Amino acid sequence: MEQSKDPLHGKRLDTILEELIAYYEGFERLGEEIKIKCFTDNPSINSSLKFLRKTPWARAKVESLYLYVLRQKKRDAQ
Repeated sequence: MEQSKDPLHGKRLDTILEELIAYYEGFERLGEEIKIKCFTDNPSINSSLKFLRKTPWARAKVESLYLYVLRQKKRDAQ
């Protein structure tokens, strides 16, 4: 079976969000990277997931930042 080259393939949104929160050490710095209210105004994982699932443009920003973070981690590991 062909393995997907897409790093987002099979990745759950909650996993992506948790990894970003860990990488940026909390919602505060994540909210500086992506200025959306669910990260800056009384943020929680559940409220953010609810918003991101309903809001394609915001989800796209989160996925794009996640891909950037993956590249950074790979570069830092070298």
